[in-house]
Amino acid sequence: MALTSEHTQWFETTFGKLADNVERAVVGKRHVVELAFTAMIAEGHLLLEDVPGTGKTSLARAMAETVRGTSTRIQFTPDLLPGDVTGVTVYDQGRFEFHHGPVFANVVLADEVNRASPKTQSALLEVMEERQVTVDGVTREVGAPFMVIATQNPVEQAGTYSLPEAQLDRFLMRTSLGYPDHAATLRILEPGRPTRVVVPAIAELEAITAMSALTHDVQQHPLISDYIARIVGATRTATQVRLGASMRGALALARASRTWALAHGRHYVVPDDVKALAEVVLAHRLILDPEAEFDGVTQGAVIGQVLLDTAPPSQKDLA
Repeated sequence: MALTSEHTQWFETTFGKLADNVERAVVGKRHVVELAFTAMIAEGHLLLEDVPGTGKTSLARAMAETVRGTSTRIQFTPDLLPGDVTGVTVYDQGRFEFHHGPVFANVVLADEVNRASPKTQSALLEVMEERQVTVDGVTREVGAPFMVIATQNPVEQAGTYSLPEAQLDRFLMRTSLGYPDHAATLRILEPGRPTRVVVPAIAELEAITAMSALTHDVQQHPLISDYIARIVGATRTATQVRLGASMRGALALARASRTWALAHGRHYVVPDDVKALAEVVLAHRLILDPEAEFDGVTQGAVIGQVLLDTAPPSQKDLA
C-alpha cells in the first residue's frame, strides 16, 4: 500500500500526542519517550540501563495507560522461576488448568532483569522473539501490541548475572532515562503533584497496530539499505570489537528508521534517521575486545567512530 500524505500526517500527529501524554508522568524525557514508542511501534523491546528512581516503572505504566493496554511488572530476583514469568499448568478438580504468567500483557516491565538466574532469564527468549509462550507443549499467543521494557542497574553488579548475547540481541534498543534536569526537577517537586501520575487513555491498542502496519510501507531507498549494511559490516571489522552486530541488528535498525521517519513526517528514510538510531539500536549488540574495555573504550564510542568512517549516500543519489 502506498503511503499518502494523510497517512503520514496522521502517524506524526498521533505519535506526538502519545509522547505528550506519557510526558505527563515522565517529565523532561521527551527523547527517551519517543524512542520507547518507536520501539513499541516497530514491534521491538527496550532495555533501560539506569540507577533506581529514574522513572522506569512510570514510563512502562504510562505507555500502557496511554493506549488503553495492560501492564505488568516482574521483579527479577535470584529465586524467581521460569514459571513465575510465563505461567504454569496446575491440576484443579480433575483437570489441568493454565494460569497465565505476567508476560501476558501489552507492556511488561522486567525490573532488574539481570538479578535472575540465566534459566529464568531464558524464559523471556521465546516470548520476545515469537510473541508466544509454550508451556507443557501448548503454545499460547500473548497478543499485540507486546513489548518488554527491561531494566538493569549499570552500577551495582553484586549478585547479578550478565544477560547472554542471545537475549541482548532481542532488544531493539538500549538507552537510559537518567536523572531529570533542574527545570524538570522543579516541575516534579511542585506542591500538589501526585506521587504517581495516572495518564488518560488517548488511543486504542488498534492504533498502535495500525501504526505498525504503516511502517512497512515507508520507502527505503536501496542506497539506505546499503548504508545500513555498511554500518553493520563495519562493526564486525572494527579492531576494538570481538563480535559485531548481527543480522537481527541490521533488520532492527532498518525497522526503527522507518518508524522514526514516519514519526517525523516523512514517508521515506533519510541517512539522518539511521544516524539518530544507530547507537541505541546497535551498541548493546557489540562485544568488545577485553583490551579495548580495559582501555576505556565503550560500545557507543565504537558506533560513533563507525558512523564517522562510513559515508552516507548523498541527497543527489537518493533523489
